[in-house]
Amino acid sequence: MENVRIPRRVLGTLLNSLGAGVVPRTGLEYIAIGRQKEIAAVVSDMENIADGMSTFRFFVGKYGSGKSFLIGLVRSNALQRGFVTADADLSPERRFSGTQGQGIATYRELIKNLSVREYPDDGALEGILAGWLGDITASLSARGVSPSDPGFMDEVKKSVYSVLSGLKGFVDGFEFVRTLECYMEGYVTGDEALKSDAFKWLRGEFATRLEARNSLLGINSVIDDSNWYDHIKLLARYFKLVGYKGFLVFFDECVNLFKIVNRVSRENNYEKILAMFNDALQGKADHLGIFMGGTPQFLEDPRRGLYSYEALKSRLEGGRFTDGRNDLMGPVIRLERLTDNELFALVQRLRSLHAAYYGYDPVLTDGQLTVFLEACLKRMGADLMITPREVTRDFLGVLNVMYQDPGADFETLVGMSAAPPSDGGDSEDIEIPEIQI
Repeated sequence: MENVRIPRRVLGTLLNSLGAGVVPRTGLEYIAIGRQKEIAAVVSDMENIADGMSTFRFFVGKYGSGKSFLIGLVRSNALQRGFVTADADLSPERRFSGTQGQGIATYRELIKNLSVREYPDDGALEGILAGWLGDITASLSARGVSPSDPGFMDEVKKSVYSVLSGLKGFVDGFEFVRTLECYMEGYVTGDEALKSDAFKWLRGEFATRLEARNSLLGINSVIDDSNWYDHIKLLARYFKLVGYKGFLVFFDECVNLFKIVNRVSRENNYEKILAMFNDALQGKADHLGIFMGGTPQFLEDPRRGLYSYEALKSRLEGGRFTDGRNDLMGPVIRLERLTDNELFALVQRLRSLHAAYYGYDPVLTDGQLTVFLEACLKRMGADLMITPREVTRDFLGVLNVMYQDPGADFETLVGMSAAPPSDGGDSEDIEIPEIQI
């Protein structure tokens, strides 16, 4: 850890987010402790997606158990492997289905948060399109066709069509290809209005068909609540055609669907999940991975959870002979509590990061870290229910107080007497795992 240089901006954002109980979008790899089995299962999914398959996974765990962290970690891993990613937190305004535009609002959020390795900070759609045009231009130049030639735009359109012609057989595929052709034409000719209309259509910002038809595109179709998911599937196929390995889509805070009071509205959303689930596992959504994070209540509640929708319950329930074990090859991945060793490695890592950011030598020994964890685990039920969020937030609070007040007594803060440290100040009871970054 001492040999790893972390940008100060990233480190500061990381500590501030963790201290507030929020998962940061960057720097997660520096505190990646545990979850190796879960990540290995998803990496296997990525390999399948790159080969043309699709997948659908639920990450299920209580609040603070690491669902959002795992989603962020998988997202970061996918970007490094050459995938396109998009993510959205569901809310009353963003759902899969609704009568007030909640579906298209979710689509717009996904497009806003689109990322690739070259553009990891969201808003990558325009960069992807510009990069593809650059590849087309380079290919034409190699054939002796330059942008100054009169027929250059016709050659660009031919190249676009040759790559995307197979998409015209899908829902709204013709309009999708036509819009990309218009975007390329606007980019090459400098027609900002045409390029803007094309980009506006791709982002789902035309409210009505009439508005789209009266635009420079002249297209009698829009992306709306009824077809936004079809366009997610189109994007997955497009991204593969232009050189990416696939498209991974992440939905967090799915418990907001459980909170929908109206039964019809709630079941409409569950029906949409069922359609996406069936598409993914029946091979109808090439190069697409869908991941959802939610609580056990969202999954299992018989009145309002996914299990209240019989078609989903029959697909998501564990097998009768699994003996309650976590099947990482199934659609539901349940996040179990981190082991004591993993929690110890986590607070070790936080101790080093905090000291590196504020520029001091760590003052807490491994024996004191053990005392801190013992204090956390002595709370009633904590041995089974304690979450990484609780440990992280509490430990950073202790570090902050001790940094601001050098005279503060650790034992007083923690409320326990420190156990005598062994040689070197290490704990004798807890094995410290070797952490690889």
